[in-house]
Amino acid sequence: MHIELENVLPRDIEKRSMELLTAELPHPIDPEHADVVKRVIHTTADFEYADSLCFSPDVCRKTVALLKAGGATIVTDTQMAYSGVNKAACRQLGVSVRCFMGDEDVAAAAQAAGTTRATASMDKAAALTGPVLFAIGNAPTALVRLYELIQDGKLSPALIVGVPVGFVNVVQSKELICSLQDVPYIVARGRKGGSNVAAAICNALLYRAAGRTL
Repeated sequence: MHIELENVLPRDIEKRSMELLTAELPHPIDPEHADVVKRVIHTTADFEYADSLCFSPDVCRKTVALLKAGGATIVTDTQMAYSGVNKAACRQLGVSVRCFMGDEDVAAAAQAAGTTRATASMDKAAALTGPVLFAIGNAPTALVRLYELIQDGKLSPALIVGVPVGFVNVVQSKELICSLQDVPYIVARGRKGGSNVAAAICNALLYRAAGRTL
């Protein structure tokens, strides 16, 4: 059996990958969303995201403008998503990244209230000042708590990336976010998602704000 490999220099692998996935897209993507969709597909090799990713009106433009202004905070629900967000782009833009899941006070609050650490970490994040972007790739309970805090008038997120993966309340939690009015969101409808997807969406927006193109 003969297998022919492409001869691609290391520095050109991402560029070549983007060329291949662009050629295989099932349909044209709105140019305003294209870099986000492509970044997620590049991360997952899953073309279903071309259809399942949903964007609130003008969310990418508004988020990029906010990131360019500096001073924003990205809050993740996992250390994996935290690690995946590009720190060089964050430093360039003056953006901080936080994950409270391992904090002792979050664990204690969750135990006392009989809730998940993801729920308690959203309560802690609600006390942050300045624009806060939430990147949720694992815990539907985090999305549910964000929805509750917003409904109670205790939180006004700059962005919610809602892409938890799994089965229990995953679909429902995403639909709660999509039902919100005047809350910027990017949601992967259905069961698919993950921390890598949450980080990929953040990175696509960070790269655009930092002037990096695909």
